[in-house]
Amino acid sequence: METHGNGGSGAAESVVARCLARSPLGGVVFTAKATMPRGECGGASIRRSRALPGAGASPGLRQPSEGSLSMGPGRGRGRGMCFLLLALVVLACPERGTPVSGGWELSGHLGLEEEEKCTVDRRANLTYAEFIHQYAFSKPVILQRLTNNTLFQDLCSKEKLLAEFGDFRIRLSTANTYSYQKDLSFQDYVEQLLQPQDPNSLGNDTLYFFGDNNFTEWGRLFQHYSPPPFRLLGTTEAYSFGIAGAGSGVPFHWHGPGYSEVIFGRKRWFLYPPEKTPDFHPNKTTLAWLRDTYPALPITERPLQCTVQAGEVLYFPDRWWHATLNLDTSVFISTFLG
Repeated sequence: METHGNGGSGAAESVVARCLARSPLGGVVFTAKATMPRGECGGASIRRSRALPGAGASPGLRQPSEGSLSMGPGRGRGRGMCFLLLALVVLACPERGTPVSGGWELSGHLGLEEEEKCTVDRRANLTYAEFIHQYAFSKPVILQRLTNNTLFQDLCSKEKLLAEFGDFRIRLSTANTYSYQKDLSFQDYVEQLLQPQDPNSLGNDTLYFFGDNNFTEWGRLFQHYSPPPFRLLGTTEAYSFGIAGAGSGVPFHWHGPGYSEVIFGRKRWFLYPPEKTPDFHPNKTTLAWLRDTYPALPITERPLQCTVQAGEVLYFPDRWWHATLNLDTSVFISTFLG
């Protein structure tokens, strides 16, 4: 947030506050400007900012800058009015300088990292015609500023989900091709099993909450979700909601086209076109594949990859191979087009 003193004399002329949101869920930049006599406030400035995921050369999150407040040597008269105006600006654009977690653990202690370079297109303000002609049947794309799911995100906070669905029975699947299952309460899953992935565990030892949602029970949550508006002719939508710990994910598999939106956390994706079968073991986790197999792959054999940030939506076309790796405790929802 910035506030600048700006020329003139006499009473304060105007205060203009602008809150610019890059995404309702992702990184947010707030900018405020106050126009007032330089002699009144002496060129006061206050800065609070957070860089945007995907901005500039790197697709990753940047750390918030330190807040600063400075006052010039201007006259003391009217300084009280200056601070009053600054306070009004701050209230108009509240501080959002750290990643929103919703009470979930945004954990980096596993040493999980985003890719050096995102190789999936990121597009903001994409039109339906552009989507159909450039991506729908040919390659994946990360969509930005496509929907506003602020309310849904709020309802997906840890506190609210436990209060609303803690006693519900959920079905967990193992994070491997064989997909064994286990049923337990949602609260037991969150409190006992939602932990960072053991790098040495096999896929059948990794329980993962994704899919198999009872739509009757979870429907009152899903009714507040706004799916991506781009449709494919002849398909219907089916939601699959998930919450998983850092280091978890699903190994390579394929199915029909769909979208995946991150609500909280970060999810790294690896994607191959249908004609290029990846080298992977069906009972090893994505974390093990990234550690053991990926480094030895020639550059030409590596998949498309990118880390999807909160508020972004990844679209994957029909029959594209894909694997996922949650870099934080992640809350996410997929819209499958069947």
